[in-house]
Amino acid sequence: MNKLKKWILISLLISLVSGVLVIALTFDASTLEAIIKIKREYIILAVVLHIFSLFIQGIRIKSMCQALGYDINIKDATEIVTSSMFIAAITPAAVAGEPLRIHLLNRRSIPLGKATAIILGERLMDAFLILSLAPFSLYVMRGVLASSGVNASIDVALMIGEIVLLCLFSILIYGLWKPKQTRKVMYFLVHRFAPLIGKKKEMILPKILERVDTELEHLHDSVAIFMKEGRYGLLLGMACTFCVWVLDFSVLPVILLGLNQHFPPAVVYASQVVLMVIMVVSITPGAGGVAELGASTLFSFFVGSSLLGIVVVAWRAITFYMNLAVGGFVSLKMIKDTDYIKRMFK
Repeated sequence: MNKLKKWILISLLISLVSGVLVIALTFDASTLEAIIKIKREYIILAVVLHIFSLFIQGIRIKSMCQALGYDINIKDATEIVTSSMFIAAITPAAVAGEPLRIHLLNRRSIPLGKATAIILGERLMDAFLILSLAPFSLYVMRGVLASSGVNASIDVALMIGEIVLLCLFSILIYGLWKPKQTRKVMYFLVHRFAPLIGKKKEMILPKILERVDTELEHLHDSVAIFMKEGRYGLLLGMACTFCVWVLDFSVLPVILLGLNQHFPPAVVYASQVVLMVIMVVSITPGAGGVAELGASTLFSFFVGSSLLGIVVVAWRAITFYMNLAVGGFVSLKMIKDTDYIKRMFK
């Protein structure tokens, strides 16, 4: 079995086992009754919302390409999005998604440097939005936990989380503003924690420093390209980013409406922002296991125990399995790009 098939199997297996466990632990007579009374039109609407978010991501790539003087149609841009999401969904920490997007843009006659700027620009806008919303979301969740009578240690942990996320957001801003100073700080931190690596320090340290240099250089160059050549595209990209996350975060509320559930909107959206931060730092393929466990914990504050498993699995099916299915189909359709994907997993 080649590595591509292995990662697909691992990704599916982790998520399927996690989903089955969540349903098995929460299924009862009222679960079956809720399924019978489900409003199918809301589930269809949830699917449409996610599909539309993929389409908006295609518009974002098209807009950012046009801002740098390169034309790409929406169909190609959307295929790039879906194909890369398939790879991101089956690799640990979604590490292969961005390189594939860059490759696909480069295949469409966009220079490698500018293709990198476009994709890093996307990731930066996603990071800015999520990190800026995260402290507020943690504040909302702290209020929910306080009203639920949880112990003080959880409240302290969430408060620390707010502070850490604010610090990360500040570092990101400072890194864009003062790249040279950021490089010095990163070098200091790498050297400071180098002894933890042990005897392999002399072999690993140069690679880490080289990676720091490369990533900071790409980050700075990407921002510089858009600030000089594509400010309009950056603004359109930011508008699209907002729309993408509003659409994807609206999938869960629509599923709840389909199950005839009442819920506090602020808590539903806040829980998804916190969950997104947790999933980003996950090292499992497609955040498998981590997503289901995190969702079960966070969604339990506004979903009854008998429906929790169904809600988690339905949400995961639309936001994850759909990416696998649609992305896999598109990747197979684009034969040359599939060959590239296979080379990535050799």
